[in-house]
Amino acid sequence: MIIGHAPSGYILAYYLRKQSSGRGLKVSSFFGAGVIGALIPDVDMIYFHLIDNRQHHHHSYFTNYPILWRGLLIVSMIWLRANKTSKNASFTFVFCLGGFLHLILDSIVGAIWWFAPFMDKSFAMFTVPSLYKPWWLNFILHWSFGIELLFWFWAIYLYREVKCQKP
Repeated sequence: MIIGHAPSGYILAYYLRKQSSGRGLKVSSFFGAGVIGALIPDVDMIYFHLIDNRQHHHHSYFTNYPILWRGLLIVSMIWLRANKTSKNASFTFVFCLGGFLHLILDSIVGAIWWFAPFMDKSFAMFTVPSLYKPWWLNFILHWSFGIELLFWFWAIYLYREVKCQKP
């Protein structure tokens, strides 16, 4: 997934916002936590390009390990349930859920090491054939890019709905 993570985090936060509304959250901050969480697993791209010289698939770095995001998600759920008024627990939960959603979405056409660090094998639902240069054309011209565009249209629709609800 190339452009679909940010809108997926927004959509996630949109549908969770009402459950967290009793905590006195600033809605824009809640949406921001969802979007940043959905983007943060790709922070490894900095290391991938600047230090590792693209020697290893960036999904093989620990920031893309599902066990990390599952663990963070479980801890944030415990915190959320234990403290019914904490704003930070809500922010952390939507952030961690966004990170885990990132891995699920990357699994559509990207290799994810679902059993790392215990097994060095990646899994993807579909593969994008390497037909074009530069490499990103293969993703943009693949049917899965339509899903990413759908996320953008959906997020824009929801954004407009939120803006219309404000007094």
